Amino acid sequence: MEETGAPVIYEDFQLPWWAVVLEGIAALVIGVLLLTTPGITMVVIVQFLGILWLFGGVLALIGAVSIRENRGWNILSAVLGILAGIVILLYPIYAPFVLLTFLIIVLGIWGIVYGITRLVWAMQGGGVGTGVLGLLSLIFGVILIINPLIGAVTLPFIFGAFAIVGGIAAIVAGIRAK
Repeated sequence: MEETGAPVIYEDFQLPWWAVVLEGIAALVIGVLLLTTPGITMVVIVQFLGILWLFGGVLALIGAVSIRENRGWNILSAVLGILAGIVILLYPIYAPFVLLTFLIIVLGIWGIVYGITRLVWAMQGGGVGTGVLGLLSLIFGVILIINPLIGAVTLPFIFGAFAIVGGIAAIVAGIRAK
């Protein structure tokens, strides 16, 4: 990479250095907001998600009319996007909690499946480390399923910490690319 403003390469596309820095700054700001005012920040983020799903659903429905391939699935996807967007916009205070709780349940199920898989691998000679990670993942998944509210309350803080670290990394990568 050249020192004269060569673009930063992300897998299949390139971004100019300044776009990477802007992305990092945005992530850093969102991370700080999630750590300092998690409630309102999640409400705002989920509202943007609702608008995105609503307009995306409308556009997908328009596209489903003109494209014959997988029309049924495209219409179903469009209708679900429209409904999700409407529900989120109608219930702005409850939507973040419902969405986060749903995400936590999905993560809990994933943790249980992942944990069981790792435990089976450990029993088949995968090693003690694999077994310990599997057991921890299984316990984590069960805790999230039993009490998803714990995860829903802590998830914004986790997202905030990751956004800050990722934002700083993007800013550094963008400045280095310059």
